[in-house]
Amino acid sequence: MSDTCNNPADPPLTSLSHGGGCGCKIAPGILAELLKGSAGMVMPPELLVGAATSDDAAVYRLNDEQALVATTDFFMPIVNDPFDFGRIAATNAISDVYAMGARPILALALVAMPLAKLSRGAIARILEGGAAACNAAGIPIAGGHTIDSVEPIYGLAALGLVHPDRVRKNGGSRPGDVLVLGKPLGTGIMAGALKKGRLDAQGYAEMLSTTTALNTPGPELAALDGVNGLTDVTGFGLAGHGLEMARGSGCTLSIDWDAVPVMGPVRDLLADFATGAARNNWESYGQEVVLPEGFSDLERALLTDPQTSGGLLVSCAPEALGQVMDIFRDHGFARAAVIGESAAAGAEGPRVIL
Repeated sequence: MSDTCNNPADPPLTSLSHGGGCGCKIAPGILAELLKGSAGMVMPPELLVGAATSDDAAVYRLNDEQALVATTDFFMPIVNDPFDFGRIAATNAISDVYAMGARPILALALVAMPLAKLSRGAIARILEGGAAACNAAGIPIAGGHTIDSVEPIYGLAALGLVHPDRVRKNGGSRPGDVLVLGKPLGTGIMAGALKKGRLDAQGYAEMLSTTTALNTPGPELAALDGVNGLTDVTGFGLAGHGLEMARGSGCTLSIDWDAVPVMGPVRDLLADFATGAARNNWESYGQEVVLPEGFSDLERALLTDPQTSGGLLVSCAPEALGQVMDIFRDHGFARAAVIGESAAAGAEGPRVIL
């Protein structure tokens, strides 16, 4: 397996943190409780998207032609190789810009490192990995902030631009829409296996390829009139981010579980490496997810598995589906798949139904 530190004297990065990747996210139920006190903040009319709808980024109208998209994302190591950790963290942070339909323009680095435990060479490689992801996105890291920390943390504040009419929110889904997922599931489970030395080289290569694939289809998807809702699937899992789309749209999302793409070794690893974060996710929102009879606890753990740098979830009109799939294929997302549809919510309110 290629996931090793560059300096043999450095400990494995994942041994320095209590969690990793988007599995570090605070569970949605707790987060909602923490954010209650911010509900009375002043919201200027130029703020097109704020915190109220749990969307991927904030959007501020600059003029009739431009809106600024701003987001930040950072976490503790999900892999041991410093360069790969930097790439994954930066790719994940930039994803939120793409998920709003915007083109990224620059980033600021957020760096917290345990200087007494990790060599300067390893830290430099983390930053190089982040720079490589930004270079692939065509943007500079124009600054940032660093601190000495107990655990290693890396991420970005990322900015982008989009035409105000092309902003795509997670709450735009319409009854009759088709749902498309751009990347396969399973990074939380694979990361758990990696930390325990149970992920082989082939599995690691698949995980790395998935988590470092920039969600570049976002702006082209947003330019299609038939694309109504757009988000990315990260720490709250497919069920959680699907539920955010359902709530924001006033719809119910029906997911065909058999059609959802999953990374190769994931189901073989489920029994041993279902994450605590997946369990916390379910406890936060499970009452709004309807599972079929006989749906196993292990499959539920995959449904709620926190994804790091996960795929775009698109809600589009049926007549736009062909163009949506063509855009994904043109950007190299060979495993993008139709996974369900949107319908009007019933009397019980928005739901995710399998």
